Amino acid sequence: MRIYSVVFSAQTVATASGDYELFELDPADDKQIEVYALNLATTSELAEAQEEWVNLLVVRGHATDGTGGTSTTPRPLNAGDAAATFTADVLRTAIASTGTPVNLHADGFNVRAGYAWGPVPEGYGWGCKEADGLLVIRMTTTFADDVTMSGTAYVREL
Repeated sequence: MRIYSVVFSAQTVATASGDYELFELDPADDKQIEVYALNLATTSELAEAQEEWVNLLVVRGHATDGTGGTSTTPRPLNAGDAAATFTADVLRTAIASTGTPVNLHADGFNVRAGYAWGPVPEGYGWGCKEADGLLVIRMTTTFADDVTMSGTAYVREL
């Protein structure tokens, strides 16, 4: 089992964003992944971040990638581990679609306070195998003003 971090840092999430895929994870052929921890933070000045609640949704099963955003390289937490075989994109502005999506987790957080989930024991995270399609962590809230955010998803590759 190898653990990787998928990170975005100090990125602007636009006012009119609505659904926004913070993380889109695509398992490699015959592999399984599991998100076992997630951290999100707003790094805007407090005067710029209104007191808003953000809806968060974890979805497994989309077949078509979203668009926009940035491809990023998952980094092994143990420097001696091999490169990840799954792929990751962050901050997609058009969400993944088609397939047979299943909501795994619905939550919310205060934009000023941030969000921390996990780490959880092996087998208790949000899992996905190649045949399931994509695993996405999606924000479903439109902000009143632009927000600068950072985030890290910790992903096990099994």
